Amino acid sequence: MKRNIAVFLFMLIAAGLLLGLAQPARASQFSQVSYQTPTALPDGRVIYKVQAGDSCLRIQLLTGVKVEQVIALNKLDINCTIQPGQDLVLLVVTPIPSPTTNPAVTATPLLPTPTPKLGTGEICVVLFADVNGNAVRDEGELPILGGAVSVTNRDGSVSQTGLTTNGDTPLCFKEISEGEYNLSMAVPDGYNPTTTTNYPLKLIAGNRSIIDFGAQISTKPDANQPAADPAPAGGRSPLLLIVGGILILGGIAVGIYFRVIKR
Repeated sequence: MKRNIAVFLFMLIAAGLLLGLAQPARASQFSQVSYQTPTALPDGRVIYKVQAGDSCLRIQLLTGVKVEQVIALNKLDINCTIQPGQDLVLLVVTPIPSPTTNPAVTATPLLPTPTPKLGTGEICVVLFADVNGNAVRDEGELPILGGAVSVTNRDGSVSQTGLTTNGDTPLCFKEISEGEYNLSMAVPDGYNPTTTTNYPLKLIAGNRSIIDFGAQISTKPDANQPAADPAPAGGRSPLLLIVGGILILGGIAVGIYFRVIKR
């Protein structure tokens, strides 16, 4: 009995296997989704063609383009209603210009290279009254009139001079070619310089360089002023006149005294 049952089960399993091999394999219910990034058109638009079963959310998951952007670019309703076969603009890129064929170029003889023209700048100079003598222009230290300024470059092709002003506008040398210059300052009479009187400057085209020089009023007597004239020979000293006057008054007093006693 047990043997018959075992044989029956074996035959049943074999029949099942034969039936399974006889039927064709069914396709998987879920096929793998494949998406290829579309190429931009010549006008820069990237187009996606709607497939059956697509939704804006599915397109976002496939392409990475947000639903809001799809609605805005394609002027769709708020529900993002789309139809199979519809072309949707996913984004717009800047189109790459097509290469153009260069026309035939005729060789021309080489011309001499022109000498580059140097740019120009501006140099301004201020001579200020350095009251505290610290060689720095502090607030309230006014400009001095009449300082003689000289501006020269290394090769001597530029040499300009001028006098400083005591107004708000400094002495300026305009349209000076860029390069290396030396500025020298001669302070007016009655002043002593408190800063260097020679200043090297590298002028860059387009720049406006302002250089300050300082000076103080001189406390020493001016050697150019004539000395006071001495008293003329034979003149009388005021002290002698005073002593003489006292003696005269004393003599008068003594004379009056003796006259009164004799009486």
